[in-house]
Amino acid sequence: MSGPCPAGLVLTPGASAGRDHLGLVAVDRAVTEIGIVVERVEFPGRTAGKRRPDPPAVCIRTIRSAASELAARLHVPSRRVAIGGRSMGGRMCSMAVAEGLQVAALVLISYPLHPPGRPDRLRTDHFPELDLPCLFVSGRRDAFGTPAELEHELTTIPGAVTLEFVDGDHSLRKREEEVAVIVAGWLSGLSDQA
Repeated sequence: MSGPCPAGLVLTPGASAGRDHLGLVAVDRAVTEIGIVVERVEFPGRTAGKRRPDPPAVCIRTIRSAASELAARLHVPSRRVAIGGRSMGGRMCSMAVAEGLQVAALVLISYPLHPPGRPDRLRTDHFPELDLPCLFVSGRRDAFGTPAELEHELTTIPGAVTLEFVDGDHSLRKREEEVAVIVAGWLSGLSDQA
């Protein structure tokens, strides 16, 4: 990636959370402080009060729309907007990129590599399509993917990958500020990776 760091960041929640999840709010605050405009997105099912997550196609459409709207609001191309989020939300962002959405970078917090206890059901088929800078932040005790599993699977991503571990499980509870500092620091450093 060349040029300045992203102008904007679209953040998406995990399957059982909304746009006001403590972790997303912490990232929003830290990233806003370095001059990047943040848009925290709510998926349609959550807005409608449904308990089940939206189908992937709906999530991806929501992400595409949010990235396009934020880019338009900032008067920049979508390539100047980063996208990402927690768990399922981040996974949907990575799938949107694999399907052709052109953005600056991916921020993937607690990426759900596989369902807990099911390492045979990897959610990585689209990784070879991710030719852009990617940040993965994960708990060392995350049941959705161990550090060793993540390190192995991320080798299939052609873009520059940064993998950071913090003490915690999938929820990263009480690690929100630490994660936010990692995300803000990484985004501000993207312009140095030209």
